[in-house]
Amino acid sequence: MAIPFGTEQLSIYYGHFQAVKQISLTFPESSVTALIGPSGCGKSTFLRSLNRMNDEIAGSRTEGHIWMDGNDLNEPGTDVIKLRQKIGMVWQKPNPFHKSIYNNIAFGPRYRGTKSKKALDEIVEKSLRRAALWDEVKDRLHDSALALSGGQQQRLCIARALSVDPQILLLDEPASALDPVSTGKVEELISELKQELRIVIVTHNMQQAARISDYTAYFYLGSLVEHGDTEHIFTNPDNRLTQEYIMGRFG
Repeated sequence: MAIPFGTEQLSIYYGHFQAVKQISLTFPESSVTALIGPSGCGKSTFLRSLNRMNDEIAGSRTEGHIWMDGNDLNEPGTDVIKLRQKIGMVWQKPNPFHKSIYNNIAFGPRYRGTKSKKALDEIVEKSLRRAALWDEVKDRLHDSALALSGGQQQRLCIARALSVDPQILLLDEPASALDPVSTGKVEELISELKQELRIVIVTHNMQQAARISDYTAYFYLGSLVEHGDTEHIFTNPDNRLTQEYIMGRFG
């Protein structure tokens, strides 16, 4: 049976060092999967591999399969530009372009060939609404995105990713640099977006993983130790390593 979206025996190397070891993991639709584990355990490397961002790192090599709708995204002929439109990514620190709020959102659609101002206006508004930011910025769309607060900038980056209608959203510790109020807004946004997207999030915040994810995968030393329903992972994990990490005994 074809895997709608997931990995099969995925390994990632940096030179001779194996950072990720034969991971097979499936991501259900309309859900949030949290990747947890100590620093350096391979979870961010694994996340970046899902839309081939590791290709940009010199010396990296990926083996195994990344399946999406029956296609292996790890095949050499994959169009990574189109792939990254389908699988959007938001990084740990907000990274808005040095452009206006409007032009941050319109950048992707323009690159894809949308030229009509009316169409771009509609995409900008829709994307900002989906990111729960429209009401805060609708009267300042032509101001610099850098004038926004950190939390607003991160939601802008999410809106920018949404502007090309991705099917999947990858989030690499999206709230780690934010204050508690902004973190709460990002978490609310993730809970809303999962109704229409698959979301995969790396987080060091155990409470956050427990609050917003449907499934949790625990990584340790490049291996997938345990994966399952978040409630089960947090209340009755099968593996002793998972239990010790969640209880704060290491990591």
